[in-house]
Amino acid sequence: MKKGCPYGTHRVIEPKGVLPQPALKIDNTMELYDNEILIDVQTLNVDSASFTQIKQEANGDTQKIKEIMKNIVETRGKHQNPVTGSGGMLIGIVEKIGSALEGKTDLKVGDKIATLVSLSLTPLRIDEIVEVRKNIDQVDIKGKAILFESGIYAVIPSDLPENLALSVLDVAGAPAQAAKLPKPGDTVLVIGGAGKSGMLCLYEARKKVGENGKVICLGYSQSSLERAKTANLADIYLSADATNAVEVMEKIKEVTDGEMADVTINCVNVPNTEMTSILSTKDDGLVYFFSMATSFTKAALGAEGVGKDTTMIIGNGYTKGHAEVALQIMRESEELRKIYEELYA
Repeated sequence: MKKGCPYGTHRVIEPKGVLPQPALKIDNTMELYDNEILIDVQTLNVDSASFTQIKQEANGDTQKIKEIMKNIVETRGKHQNPVTGSGGMLIGIVEKIGSALEGKTDLKVGDKIATLVSLSLTPLRIDEIVEVRKNIDQVDIKGKAILFESGIYAVIPSDLPENLALSVLDVAGAPAQAAKLPKPGDTVLVIGGAGKSGMLCLYEARKKVGENGKVICLGYSQSSLERAKTANLADIYLSADATNAVEVMEKIKEVTDGEMADVTINCVNVPNTEMTSILSTKDDGLVYFFSMATSFTKAALGAEGVGKDTTMIIGNGYTKGHAEVALQIMRESEELRKIYEELYA
């Protein structure tokens, strides 16, 4: 077997010298390097921002969605949406392990895993798209993928349905940060709180802030807010358009007596919500942009423009222990598990 770089730079075709994620094109031939893992792919869980954009471009037509996805992979060697720049993750079965990884990984051939690295850097070949589940951003395929030596993963747990585990693991970085960033007694605002990642964040944030803290769920539709209410995830539920920064700011000012949020977590899947997050947060507060629709330029220059000394964190899909945090929520909360099984499994 040929020797490969731990970070997959040996797969980069264009431009040379960059890592696989920012690369425009990578090698998706399935000849294994010595430090790679070959996966027989079953399901792609496309990230929400990307799949929303693809559905809009296809006008909801399933055949067109298939064509767009296959074209992305054929062009780039990976599923990286050229508009959002994001990908998603996959579930599949370990088919082969490179010789350099023998004795260095706990994986074995036949294990079913979810990759916890983005499809935007994962060499992928789609032979056939079998089914598109538009309502949960999942696509069943026949194909292969490569996991690099540095790639993180989770073995699918036996006590949770596969599609449920995949949906939860896809957004595992968000609730883990919601458990880490707030302090007891904080006011936490989750924008897009009634969505897939948002509800998990509400659950963890409420545990962290305790009885003296306050958790605010901002959602677009009343129906989604009612769903979050059934699991008793927040102290306050607000319906508003997250792209209307001033409207949301006024609502947050009202429910916090002008104090605003200590921590704001942005989980929406549409653009132009940067200023909503910033204006809803205290001057010395913290904004965590988990949304892949976030524009760094709009956030940075927007905060400067309104004179906000707000700490802003770019969402990192990985933090230590994130997979177990997300899966444990499904074990702890019967109400949330029921909601996620109905929506995503």
